[in-house]
Amino acid sequence: MKSIKKIDIHAHATLFPQYVPMHKDNQQRMNSAEEMIAIYDELNIEKGVLMPISSPEAQPHIHACEETKYIVDQYPDRFLWFCNVDPRSVYNLPTTDHTYLLQHYKSLGALGYGELTANLYIDDPMLENLFACCAEMDMPVTIHMAPQIGGYYGIVDDIGLPRLEKLLKKYPKLKILGHSHHFWAEITKLASEEERNGPQRSKVIPGTIERLMRECPNLYGDLSAGSGCTAMMRDPEYAAKFMAEFSDRLLYGCDICDLVNKTAWKFDAFLDNMVETGALSMENYVKIVRTNAEKLLGL
Repeated sequence: MKSIKKIDIHAHATLFPQYVPMHKDNQQRMNSAEEMIAIYDELNIEKGVLMPISSPEAQPHIHACEETKYIVDQYPDRFLWFCNVDPRSVYNLPTTDHTYLLQHYKSLGALGYGELTANLYIDDPMLENLFACCAEMDMPVTIHMAPQIGGYYGIVDDIGLPRLEKLLKKYPKLKILGHSHHFWAEITKLASEEERNGPQRSKVIPGTIERLMRECPNLYGDLSAGSGCTAMMRDPEYAAKFMAEFSDRLLYGCDICDLVNKTAWKFDAFLDNMVETGALSMENYVKIVRTNAEKLLGL
């Protein structure tokens, strides 16, 4: 697998590591671009898609589009980027036309929108307005999902993801990359909020994600972090079937936000083992770690 250079669909980095505050939960700061490049060299990753954070719920500091674009300009061979516009920006109205901002960033090379972390219901008028603008601009959107308003970051849905399903079917041209613990928890049938919020360890009983992937060709799976990769690693037998069926819409990612995050190494070893044992074909491995991103982003 070392001959295949991967693309990281979910990356973050700061231009100012010496200035950013430590995160209160783990006392770690966000990694710099140079630190990410060193990690990429170790993990055999050619490029990463950097995503700024515009909503205050997610980070102790706002991570600006302009900062991200500057990093990309310094290392164009190692990074691509998505832009980020908070759905409440420009007067906090559900009628704000965000297309002029999206067009501005798209003209600077932004290939999509993300990571969307605003703590609003998916069908909140301001959020739906943003989704409609992204659909119009043909910009794929990486979403981070949460179970409730308050105490979390990310857009909110109920068990079974009824609001996400409605969105995907209302805007069939809107490409959504599903991400976060509360998105990937839905890979199995859920009986309670406790199960949705708890650790993902049990064998998978096919749930909402499988159904939505079949019914909504505009839904993609972001396999980064301890959410997407855990959804695969919790049940390798199910993962083999899932990755085979949806091999055209699953994308490798790391979501490394600090230097103590080692999940990507575990997932790399898992994927390598799946190929070596024949559970994942080399053809589908290449799609997941590289060519799906190339196709989605028009590289």
